[in-house]
Amino acid sequence: MSSEPAIVHVIDDDEALRDSLTFLLRTADLEVMSHSSAAAFLDSLPLTGLTCIITDVRMPGLSGIDLLRRIRELGIEVPVIVITGHGDVPLAVEAMRFGAIDFLEKPFDDEILLQSVRAALRQQAGTAKRQSERAEIEGRLGTLSPRERDVLGGLVAGRANKQIAFELGISPRTVEIYRANLMDKMQAGSLSDLVRMALIVGILGRE
Repeated sequence: MSSEPAIVHVIDDDEALRDSLTFLLRTADLEVMSHSSAAAFLDSLPLTGLTCIITDVRMPGLSGIDLLRRIRELGIEVPVIVITGHGDVPLAVEAMRFGAIDFLEKPFDDEILLQSVRAALRQQAGTAKRQSERAEIEGRLGTLSPRERDVLGGLVAGRANKQIAFELGISPRTVEIYRANLMDKMQAGSLSDLVRMALIVGILGRE
């Protein structure tokens, strides 16, 4: 996981439950920020680093479902765990349609909640890593010349150097030079590395 401390945001209008969850999470060595409403959370929107959200599905004003909708509209990728009361399973299912990764029915076991939080943070760490890797690859792509991009497209489409040369109207030797240059710029140790990078950024060539 990240070297930064993980932060769990607890959103609930029930102060006693907020305090209880805060205590539980801190005993598990997690940093906690509590918010009395979804609106209060959105006003500060303090999402940085490795984080997840625990929210009640039923709250005055903005509900947990409303919060999930708003997070989706803002394009924020953060795992959300929803807490539901007895008989609120239909709401919990709706919450999962809007991106919640888990729901827990009250009363829930402390260890089950902690397991869910840890799973959420692992998921978020993986998302952050993928986003960072994609940004790095896109940065390398930006250093390629237009002709190097053409050769890259041919390579990841599975074409041989001679075929790429024919399609681009250049010599196979020139393709080899472009290929060596782009492999160096992309920091690719092999063609499979190059294809993997192309898949990550969505530029894999197709017929």
